[in-house]
Amino acid sequence: MSDDNNISEFKAKDQNIVDNKELNFLEALIPVIILMGMLAYNIFFVEGQEWFGTYTNQIILLLGGLVAAIVGIFNKVTLGRMLTEVLENLKSVFIPIVILLLVGALAGTWLVSGVIPAMVYYGLQVLSPEIFLPASVIIAAIISIATGSSWTTSATVGIALVGIGTALGVHPGMIAGAVISGAYFGDKMSPLSDTTNLAPAMAGTDLFTHIRYMALTTVPTIIITIIVFAILSATIETSGNADISDLLGSIDETFNISPWLFLVPGAVIALILMKTKPLIALGVGVVLAGVFAYIFQSEILTTVSESKTGALINAIFTDTSIVTDNDKLNDLFSSGGMKGMLWTIFLIICAMIFGGIMDGIGALSRITKALLSIATSILGLFAATVASCLGLNIIASDQYLAIVIPGKMFKKAYEDRGLAPENLSRTLEDSGTVTSVLIPWNTCGAYQSGVLGVGVGEYFIYAIFNWLSPFTTLLFAAFRIKIKQISGKLA
Repeated sequence: MSDDNNISEFKAKDQNIVDNKELNFLEALIPVIILMGMLAYNIFFVEGQEWFGTYTNQIILLLGGLVAAIVGIFNKVTLGRMLTEVLENLKSVFIPIVILLLVGALAGTWLVSGVIPAMVYYGLQVLSPEIFLPASVIIAAIISIATGSSWTTSATVGIALVGIGTALGVHPGMIAGAVISGAYFGDKMSPLSDTTNLAPAMAGTDLFTHIRYMALTTVPTIIITIIVFAILSATIETSGNADISDLLGSIDETFNISPWLFLVPGAVIALILMKTKPLIALGVGVVLAGVFAYIFQSEILTTVSESKTGALINAIFTDTSIVTDNDKLNDLFSSGGMKGMLWTIFLIICAMIFGGIMDGIGALSRITKALLSIATSILGLFAATVASCLGLNIIASDQYLAIVIPGKMFKKAYEDRGLAPENLSRTLEDSGTVTSVLIPWNTCGAYQSGVLGVGVGEYFIYAIFNWLSPFTTLLFAAFRIKIKQISGKLA
């Protein structure tokens, strides 16, 4: 039985943060240590990284959750409380899971309708390898600022850029890293972004003060990112230049390419700019692509299946491959539909189960408080915030918890040291929002790798903006650069 005198909780943005006085720091770390140990063993010692088969990562997360539950039981936490937190976590990812299914359907219908081939066809003629990577960062950033969503950016222009870059012979990890860097810059700086609104709410400042203050670290970071990608574009060897004419010919022979096909992605982007809900915007994209498939790619549909309607249903739900006379395009013009998103969805569900149990037993709160207790200086306080956000992205597998929990736990510490709340809100975003995509089992990492078709391990080093941002915020803290005090003065 649980001892209610030892367990308390507070609610922030539909997130219950549980504090358990019975649980000590070392006990809170046990599930984390075992989880990280199993993941490390799978990566470094298991050939093919499939210890338990295709769903190894999912099983490891569930085993980590089981260990956390055992720790909780020994610390007087009931199974009912743990189950409640798990259900709350699962409820919070219902919409993202539906979005993932729609993205799978979008990829399939945009393929058979000729939308993706048209993007590749015209993109090959505009984006040369010499400018492709920095251009991808800038394009993704613009779309993400306008939409306020890194997820939507990846699901639309991100997919197209990966296709174009792959055809040019650019390494997929570089392309995904460029897209993600630009998308998360735009996500951070857009007033339409949910995390950009959440961070100042947790820290106690207003939205536009937060954005202006965040620009001090974010703009230099994105400039460095663009410069690095420009150097990479100028120095990498690609195989695309010599094959472009053959690629264009193969696409033209296989598909009915027309500028009219851009009405489909144009309509989706317009709906998003009009602040239409992502589910509606992506759903419209699927329906329009289906109509355009009948109009423009009638022959393609008959080659995929005996029935045109059957071909379209397959594109939405299962595997679809368009065969051309070019092997490179054959790999590119294939989609798994909704079925292709199931691995990612299972990963998100298992991560939410682990994170829910960890929160339910009070481990997340305990670990964060331990980090706060060792922050004896301003730099130490910033470092503890960064470490807390990174740790929660790993442990809780959710970027919202990585903002909410440190935001609540560290708010008073910043006030006590005379630091303006925008210091905290900026640090939450610099370390919580952007690093979520670097964790394979985090909802963001699972989503981006699933949508772009590039593993986190492949794009990690190239997601320059994302892993550089925490270092930038610590550098500013170490040298007291633009560290605003509550009085309004800069330290």
